Amino acid sequence: MAQSPHVRSLMAQPHTTSTAAGTIGELTQANFTALSRLSIRRLVLAPLAVREPHWHANANELSYCVRGEALVSMSGNGNEHHSFTIAAGQMFFVPSGALHHIENTGREEAEFITGFSHERPEDFGMSGAFGAMTDAVLGNTYDLPASAFSGLRRGPADTNIGTRQAPAQIPPDARRKDPYKFDVDAMPAPVASAAGSARIAKTPYWPVLENISMNSLRITDEGMREPHWHPLTAEMGYVHEGRGRMTLLSPGGEVDTYLLSPGDVYFVPRAYPHHIEDIGEGELHFLVFFDRSTPGNIGYKASVGGFSKEVLAASFGITPDDMADLPFTPEDPLLVSRRNPVDPVR
Repeated sequence: MAQSPHVRSLMAQPHTTSTAAGTIGELTQANFTALSRLSIRRLVLAPLAVREPHWHANANELSYCVRGEALVSMSGNGNEHHSFTIAAGQMFFVPSGALHHIENTGREEAEFITGFSHERPEDFGMSGAFGAMTDAVLGNTYDLPASAFSGLRRGPADTNIGTRQAPAQIPPDARRKDPYKFDVDAMPAPVASAAGSARIAKTPYWPVLENISMNSLRITDEGMREPHWHPLTAEMGYVHEGRGRMTLLSPGGEVDTYLLSPGDVYFVPRAYPHHIEDIGEGELHFLVFFDRSTPGNIGYKASVGGFSKEVLAASFGITPDDMADLPFTPEDPLLVSRRNPVDPVR
């Protein structure tokens, strides 16, 4: 099958940062030209590793913890400060411009998949921000002699990932609930059936979100994500587990069907019809990001089934007798059961 312009492997990308402490890999518009208003990164931190305090100048951040344990801290406007623990299946949100860090507090690697609300996110790290200022300027800022900063590395390049000398001490209040933390995989699934489930990190479930949201979507080998489109929202999905197949229709009648494997990222432009199906090799788990905090959805079943048989027959150029009796469905089911065999995989 030819390479699709709508899918890339995040795992196969060269790391933008790679040290013994951890790695960062990303797909932005620079290496995945289809992306618009969304991009994605994969961060892996070794034990004791620290993703240095940093901020994003033009993008909100929405991160999902795939595995491991971590401590996240964030400083925002008006001396606002948050500090909380994160574990597998949990998420955190960071507004654009807010200073934040992530450190591995466990004995195993910690891994994060992060969506950004911009196709080319811009970063500033604390190490580079300090390195760009003179010792005298830093000394005046902190009411210290300039010599107190003589040991810092000079220059605007960021460290990105460093290593602690001793294990982190987790503040007692960091285990409390926090408005910027969301336990998405522990929530009762708003959509659940034998076909799969969808747990939804969006407003109003998570009120702090801005210009980004995510579904933790699972599809069993008995189900399928029905053909649908998002009227105001682009979609970017990351395949965490399983193998699937996707079909996307572009304006002008171009049909793109491609296979999806773990580590793949796909992108669907706003309002393009598409569907996702399990191809019978175990459950599929997707992290599906959207460029709005409340993504809209129009599914084939609820929308098309509301038209009369005569209108549908005229649309397809057939007689009403040749038109299937489509059931009226008052609400989009999102996931549908598989009644028919899987089409051959080519």
